[in-house]
Amino acid sequence: MKTKFTRRDVLKVGTALTAAAVFAEPIRAAAPPAEAITPALIEAARKEGKVVHYTSVDLPLAEKVAKAFEAKYPGIAVRTERTGAERVFTRIAQERSSNIHACDVVQSSDAAHFVVWKREGLLAPYVPEDVAKHYPAAHKDADGLFASYRVFLCVMARNTDLVKAEDAPKGYRDLLDPKWAGKIVKAHPSYSGTILTATYQTARDIGWDYFEKLAKQRIMQVQSASDPPKKLALGERAIMADGIEYGVFQAKETGKPVDVIYPAEGSPLIIGPNGILKSAPNPNAARLLQNFMLSAECQQFNVDLGGLRSAHGLIKDKPGRTPMKDIKVMKDDAAAVEKESEQIKARYTQYFKV
Repeated sequence: MKTKFTRRDVLKVGTALTAAAVFAEPIRAAAPPAEAITPALIEAARKEGKVVHYTSVDLPLAEKVAKAFEAKYPGIAVRTERTGAERVFTRIAQERSSNIHACDVVQSSDAAHFVVWKREGLLAPYVPEDVAKHYPAAHKDADGLFASYRVFLCVMARNTDLVKAEDAPKGYRDLLDPKWAGKIVKAHPSYSGTILTATYQTARDIGWDYFEKLAKQRIMQVQSASDPPKKLALGERAIMADGIEYGVFQAKETGKPVDVIYPAEGSPLIIGPNGILKSAPNPNAARLLQNFMLSAECQQFNVDLGGLRSAHGLIKDKPGRTPMKDIKVMKDDAAAVEKESEQIKARYTQYFKV
């Protein structure tokens, strides 16, 4: 029988952080010097021969990154383990309790997970050269334990074959119109860190009454934040209430009839860090993968082919996409999500029965 873990089970320190403080806790030890990818690191990684990455990134994109890494560094196989962020968090806790050390590099779309992992001493300090040179302080841990691998928005969207632009909802409260009953798909905060974070920001800014009313609209409830864009593209629902922006970009750019809607109330901001576990069984391959994933090469790849945003200072937006500066964005608050996560999930589940 597997033990069920929640954040509260593993969070031993109760002090709340200030907003957007995931990367700004007081420095407890000097971050290590930045490291570039060297022939010695590559050789050491090849001797290990593999690296294991736990991630909540949509699997097709995660696999593309893994293949790009394997092509660049032959002889090192990447095993990508993809699931929802909340399950990534639970799996790390379960493995730790069983003294299992399987994961090398971990990524989560719930930035608050890294608060827990840092406090529990699970992360190994490592600063890639690109992080030191090109990432703003708000997107790198002061102790060198993690940095923002991906930045993206949780958005609304429409199937363009089923909903004309002039008829589309402009914001969250428009979804409460009876005409959208039975036509909406959305994801669940108990599975997805993206949706947990988005649910917190949306409830904070427009109220829980929105979710209570939305639940009466005969919603198609799915798990992952990557699922709604897929249901939309298939025409199974006309409107997406929440989901990954980059999933809509990917579908649209492959000819699917979908388009993003940036809610008038603001789009929730999602930050997904990457870090190396202190117990990594393949530490050199882990450093090499971490360095690669936070490099300009991989970050631009993520933006161009994956539809993500990036904190890397050298990365350019792909032409045709709305720049972040032109989008109204809700304020991220990982500390509050950490503090209120169980209440958020419980209250959401009261409204949306699955």
